[in-house]
Amino acid sequence: MFERRSLSCYNPSINFKYTDRLALLDIKGKKVLLALSKNKNTWFIPGGKREKGETDKEALIREIKEELAVDVVPDSIAYFTTLEGNAHGKPKGTKVRIAYYTCKYIGNPKPDSEIERIEYFSFANAPQLAETGKLILNELKLKGLIE
Repeated sequence: MFERRSLSCYNPSINFKYTDRLALLDIKGKKVLLALSKNKNTWFIPGGKREKGETDKEALIREIKEELAVDVVPDSIAYFTTLEGNAHGKPKGTKVRIAYYTCKYIGNPKPDSEIERIEYFSFANAPQLAETGKLILNELKLKGLIE
């Protein structure tokens, strides 16, 4: 069963604007794949936003094809966690909520579409990341999935 859970708590006294995204955790040799968009200086976990009417599964398949030029194996998609933090490069009070998934894919990842560069990083040598990138790398390190 394809399931998505959120770690967030609802608090009606706090008024944040949320952007909702999803991302692929691709871990090889205790390192995680990060991407750098063209004309940007902050790295991120590959993924993106859902288009209207898309499920997480459909959006992840589309986004990963667009960004990494690989074909996701649909039945291999597995939910990992959801994290939220301040949205990078957005007005104060804008939060991002990212659902992280793992999956198998066919092909070798390479930068495509708006992506300039991709590389596998350990926790210790990770480049500049947005807040949610730091949060997920910390979680991966605590779970022993990356060095």
